[in-house]
Amino acid sequence: MGQVLQWGHRYGAVRPDHFRVAYEINPFMDLTDQPDPSRAAEQWGAMVTTLEQLGASVEVLAQRADAPDMVYAMNLGFAATVAGQPTAVMSHMRHPERRMEVRSAAPWFAGLGFARSVVGRDGVGGHLEAGDVFPFGDALVAGFGPRSDELGLKALAVELGVRVRALRIVHPGMYHLDLAFCPLDSTRAIVCPDAFDDASARAVLDLVPDPLVVTRAEALTMCANSVVVGRTVVMPACPERVRSQLEQWGFEVVVVDVSEFHKGGGSVRCLTNPLDIVVGRDLPSVPGGQVVLPG
Repeated sequence: MGQVLQWGHRYGAVRPDHFRVAYEINPFMDLTDQPDPSRAAEQWGAMVTTLEQLGASVEVLAQRADAPDMVYAMNLGFAATVAGQPTAVMSHMRHPERRMEVRSAAPWFAGLGFARSVVGRDGVGGHLEAGDVFPFGDALVAGFGPRSDELGLKALAVELGVRVRALRIVHPGMYHLDLAFCPLDSTRAIVCPDAFDDASARAVLDLVPDPLVVTRAEALTMCANSVVVGRTVVMPACPERVRSQLEQWGFEVVVVDVSEFHKGGGSVRCLTNPLDIVVGRDLPSVPGGQVVLPG
């Protein structure tokens, strides 16, 4: 059995005060299918309560009125402690509709003690969306293509002084890595190879010693968009085959209903941002940083 993840016990989340579908930037969004505000608030609150009951802490940021997608807190920035210094590498969103979120997220991270580091700005630098990035093994595993790009991943590697193992995402419904990849412990992860091109699919299966491989149909239930607190996997859905394997491995499965947020293209992982990743503990330091491309 792999070692329990040491990160995933402290999260940031954005209260869904102004959540709605105001545009269509992913295949799940439909302007004619709006979330119910009361139900969304209830679901979000129940998710936060579940995490807290499992022993995790949740830091809450209010949502900007002009940023309906800000509730997907995972994409605000990548937070990690480097050489004792909490650092938040802020995202530079692919779509202009989301870029104002960082203007509120940056001072919020700073208020929690995270120094701010900016990946790019309009017209300059690369794109990075933190939902594409997870520590696993000897590196940050990172998706690129639909949202993040190679330049953004290079900036992240340099800022943190870590190795980034890049995977090219090609499936439009799994536009962020967190829809196709979920670290479970030091040797296991939920993986959907269909999210990637052939070279990246081979790379991710080589990277994970004990993958729980899910089909495209299973992944589109958003079962990989889950968070892990110790040996508990908090999931928005869990196909029976997936549940059977998780329980066989000794994980407890807790399913929370966040279906209103699926209308915007995100689920449990998208709604939470881990704040307790430590370079040197959860992945090695690599002086100067390094990006390893598939193939």
